[in-house]
Amino acid sequence: MTRLLAIGECMIEMSPTPEGTYAMGFAGDTFNTAWYARKLGGEELEVAYYSAVGDDEPSARMAGFMRGAGVVPELAVRKGGTVGLYMISLKDGERSFSYWRSAAAARSLAEGLDRLPAGKGDIALFSGITMAILPEAGRRRLLEVLAAARADGLRVAFDPNLRPRLWASDAEMCHWVSEAAKVADIALPSYEDEASYFGDVSKRATADRYAAAGASLVLAKDGPEPVLVLENGTETLVPPQIVTEVTDTTAAGDAFNAGVLSALARGLPAAEAADLGCRVSAQVVTRRGALVEIDLPGIGLPA
Repeated sequence: MTRLLAIGECMIEMSPTPEGTYAMGFAGDTFNTAWYARKLGGEELEVAYYSAVGDDEPSARMAGFMRGAGVVPELAVRKGGTVGLYMISLKDGERSFSYWRSAAAARSLAEGLDRLPAGKGDIALFSGITMAILPEAGRRRLLEVLAAARADGLRVAFDPNLRPRLWASDAEMCHWVSEAAKVADIALPSYEDEASYFGDVSKRATADRYAAAGASLVLAKDGPEPVLVLENGTETLVPPQIVTEVTDTTAAGDAFNAGVLSALARGLPAAEAADLGCRVSAQVVTRRGALVEIDLPGIGLPA
């Protein structure tokens, strides 16, 4: 059995409803990927989530939600801690966020971390947001542990997920994203964001930069344009699915990552993994909220 271990922060989510109210749930970029990967993976894939939570009722509910979704909670409990919260605002299908996360226990997820609950042949996913919420010492520690696990056969996946509001400066963000890229086997950047902050002139330039950092497989997302797959120097373009009406793009990239990583865990070729990611993402953007039900037969998976 292969284990997919997602690392980061899961938060309380307040998402808008058609009635003008808000519904409470749990979500967060790497957790969203774990949730969708559990939906997509068969019995041969175990999905787990590593973070830190508090010892309060919201933290306990979060752990219960993970277990109910089939995701193994690998959570360090911090006495007196709690979890973060965010609220989604939507306009024409595009989302913006308001956060309350300064006291979240997840900021301490790297404290006392010696090894990850995953090993040779497994996949670990972390993101630029995972890096952003940590103090500098925590960032260094997480990268050290990931590098050591990678040397022992763990496959490391990294989604830069550039969110400048979470960083002290754009320069700090670009520095730590570049450092994180050095420990990744699989890179999952979004070209538009990368071009804005790294000056990439093309998707291939984005892919080449992550390949130069050490990734053997790069999947450069580009909104409604084809995904560029660069594997050991060989380029393939994978067309996206056509979506006629976008309702909510909240977890589009996270769902894409879930399709990719669940397919790679099953040993599928990179182009097929990218195609599955596109199919899952195309379903997710037509519905409200970060975590939505997907039609498995409709994306080419066994019922």
